[in-house]
Amino acid sequence: MNKGNGMRQQIVIRGAAVSDAARIQRLNRDALGYDYPVDKTALRLAELIENPDCRVFVALADDLVVGYVQANGYRATYGDPAVNVMGLAVDESVRGEGVGRALMEYVEAWGRDGHADEVRLNSGAQRVGAHEFYRSIGYALNKMQARFGKPLR
Repeated sequence: MNKGNGMRQQIVIRGAAVSDAARIQRLNRDALGYDYPVDKTALRLAELIENPDCRVFVALADDLVVGYVQANGYRATYGDPAVNVMGLAVDESVRGEGVGRALMEYVEAWGRDGHADEVRLNSGAQRVGAHEFYRSIGYALNKMQARFGKPLR
């Protein structure tokens, strides 16, 4: 994070804890447009932390969560093992400071350790800035698709 004096602040990456839920909920709301309740965010986060096929990493600046990434193992009958990034959000105040890149590097290392052949992700068509970011760190657009859903409750 740039404090205005030209010096970058040290960013620390660690595994998420349930106590990070409020900051993750705020990042989801502000950066991604998902205004999911904080109590439910905490429940989902607890489940993900316990799941060996998921990882949630947070980025800290001054002990404050300023970004996070969630990744899941992706296994299918039609392709080699991969890692699927489910969400990446970085606080607007630190965008461009390497936080997103550092989080994605952690996901890539987890994928290599788990013998995945690829990291994949979806990004909304309107998120042009995110697309530029992904290209800048070596990701290529390889498929256009429509997302369908059907409520079960």
